[in-house]
Amino acid sequence: MANAQTRWDTDYEWKVVALLALGFGLVGLDRWIIASLFPTMLPELGLGPADGQRLIGALGLSWGFFAIFSGRLGDKLGHRMMILPAIFLFSAASFLSGLATGFLSLVLIRVLMGVTEGAYTPTSFAAVAAAAEPGRRGFLQGLQQSGFALFGLFGAPLVAGALLGIVPSWRYVLWIVAIPGFIIGVLLVMVLREPKNTMGGRIMEAAANAHGAIDGKWGDVLKQRNLVLCMLALAGAMACVFVLGGVLPDYLVGAVGLTQPQALTVASGLGAGGFFGQFGVPGLSDRFGRRTMAVISFIGAAIAVYYFSTMDGSSIIALWLVLAVTSFFALGNVALITGPIATESAPPGLMAAGIGMVVGAGEIFGGGIAPLIAGAVIEGSGLPAVMYVAFGGALFGIVASIFLKETAPRKLQPQQSAGGRVAAPAAAGH
Repeated sequence: MANAQTRWDTDYEWKVVALLALGFGLVGLDRWIIASLFPTMLPELGLGPADGQRLIGALGLSWGFFAIFSGRLGDKLGHRMMILPAIFLFSAASFLSGLATGFLSLVLIRVLMGVTEGAYTPTSFAAVAAAAEPGRRGFLQGLQQSGFALFGLFGAPLVAGALLGIVPSWRYVLWIVAIPGFIIGVLLVMVLREPKNTMGGRIMEAAANAHGAIDGKWGDVLKQRNLVLCMLALAGAMACVFVLGGVLPDYLVGAVGLTQPQALTVASGLGAGGFFGQFGVPGLSDRFGRRTMAVISFIGAAIAVYYFSTMDGSSIIALWLVLAVTSFFALGNVALITGPIATESAPPGLMAAGIGMVVGAGEIFGGGIAPLIAGAVIEGSGLPAVMYVAFGGALFGIVASIFLKETAPRKLQPQQSAGGRVAAPAAAGH
């Protein structure tokens, strides 16, 4: 067995991480390009900025509720059964968004998109964990998630701006961006394996067997202190970055005074910083510890978003840079919490279920309820006040992350070696 694991299957590891990263990038693109289209789309449909936040909130709520259950389904039915249908269906939902004629039809389509993306997310994270060599699990799970920031929060404003200058309507933009998802889906059909057919999956199965819990109960997830804290911390991180992502184009035009092209350029800073943060923060946590990086990143996000809220439109470069720093820390923590911390804190045999519970709870509040709160704040106090919602999310995350228990294998291995045991994934929540 030792000889079989001496040489890790890096060919499969990098292929599947690349494809799942591209798939999650398209999740981000399909989800966030609509926010970049709001200044053009909403007036045509007779809607306002608060309605845009409601659309974002509806997708986040459906994503969150379905992620809670889909993670457990992924453990039971297999990764291919969850991931492959999901990527084809959320691509179809993106196409259908371009056919919407009003608020009701658009919100129903976005709810469908949330359900299918909620199915893809936790199981894809678990699939990367099964493919990854344990010593680089944090980096690779973060690298997969960085596609969300690169394609969604960075690419979406630029793609929207470029396509709006070419095509006759925002509808064509949504039809065009749906196409790559079908291509990635076909490639995943050919590459993706079930965990039992991967080296990492077999290691995790052996650890689960050693704990006598290969078929754990779903309720065991809630008994892990770290996973409950992950849910709370993720809600704070998502409230910070997703409120910003949903309101930025309108905020920068209406409150800061930028033109729409300038606003879309500045908004891309959210994705650029998030791209580096989503593999940088988890990668640093492999070395310095999960809890340490989580606390530092929430503090950094709080400082940056507060400073951003005080800025005017005199320097587009400064706005872009501060927004990138905010996102580096906030989205870096999203990847850290939903990736390595949730993976390493989940009960044996319930990895996807644990990730799904964390993602679902975080999405319901941070991606669903927080944008609805932001919409109410906009209606009651105006666009500038929405920054308090994002700032509050970062402060909430600081408090939750302080109480996390360390799970990084490199930090735990000396303790395990001292006890005469081989390092293996184990729940860190009791």
